[in-house]
Amino acid sequence: MKQPFMRSMAVNTSFTSEPYDRRAANSCRKPKHGGNENTTRSPEHMNAADKCATGHRSRVRVPPGTGSSPEDRAPGTSISSLDVTTDPLAPLAELPGVRDAAVSAGDALAAVHRHPVNLRGWTNTATEASWRAARLSAAIDGADVELRRDGDLADPLLAGAMRVAQALDGDALSGSVAIWTRAPRQALARLHVLAAADYDIDTDDLGRPRPDPGVGERLDLLSQLVTGGTSVPAPILAGVVHGELLALQAFGATSGVIARAASRLVAASTGLDPHNLGVPEVAWFKERGRYREAAAGFASGDADAIAAWLIMCARAFETGAAEARSIADAAR
Repeated sequence: MKQPFMRSMAVNTSFTSEPYDRRAANSCRKPKHGGNENTTRSPEHMNAADKCATGHRSRVRVPPGTGSSPEDRAPGTSISSLDVTTDPLAPLAELPGVRDAAVSAGDALAAVHRHPVNLRGWTNTATEASWRAARLSAAIDGADVELRRDGDLADPLLAGAMRVAQALDGDALSGSVAIWTRAPRQALARLHVLAAADYDIDTDDLGRPRPDPGVGERLDLLSQLVTGGTSVPAPILAGVVHGELLALQAFGATSGVIARAASRLVAASTGLDPHNLGVPEVAWFKERGRYREAAAGFASGDADAIAAWLIMCARAFETGAAEARSIADAAR
């Protein structure tokens, strides 16, 4: 049986910071993160997006036959069984179609940030995008997303998704990004408090993942990746974070909403979508069945399934960029 993706990564990963060659660092910034270099970003965004240049690496031994290149792998070795390479996610970027999909996603989002309306009034278009994203995220998991005339939200999942959206929009976004890039588990706990506030949950359990063995360990591994343990293009990192949180189901009924919000935090913090203008939830909602199947495939650890999931997530960012463009066009 294949191991879940994150469990297959080595636990004793020690991240150290070694400066890359300056030319290599400069050349990797845009393609590594897929963001828009011309977009004005807050210091929190800039620090996260420039992690590529700080040289965060993991010093680990790579057993013979399990290297990152296809030629170095032993026959029958899938991506889920690799211990780790210098960058534990580097092999994912080499899976067929993954890097191209990531580049296309970055280009699409960079273009929509240059839309004339978004150059002047992105705060308004970002708010509209966040509300659409919240409703769709809740709907993906079966919530009743009808908005009543009195403004009340009867479905607790929708209400929670709306609160999460507010934490990822406007002035609140920079604070959420700052926490996410420094202490991802603290950011996830905060998202859980917001998302699950209307559920019948003991107050002491809000902000805490389920206590099952291995859950905390895998969240710690995920945190290491978010805080500088990888320099793969941002759409790939977003897909890994998204898929792993769905696989873990660490936050009960709100796990899906939190996973998709975490994907948006990766996009904002890396400069892929610094203002959260995109609405990738449009794609995931339209293909809910395929979305669930692809997420289950990612959790299986199969290389082809992981590639399919990452490509689907990257293409959703493209679809989300198209939705962002329609929002901006309507605001002219």
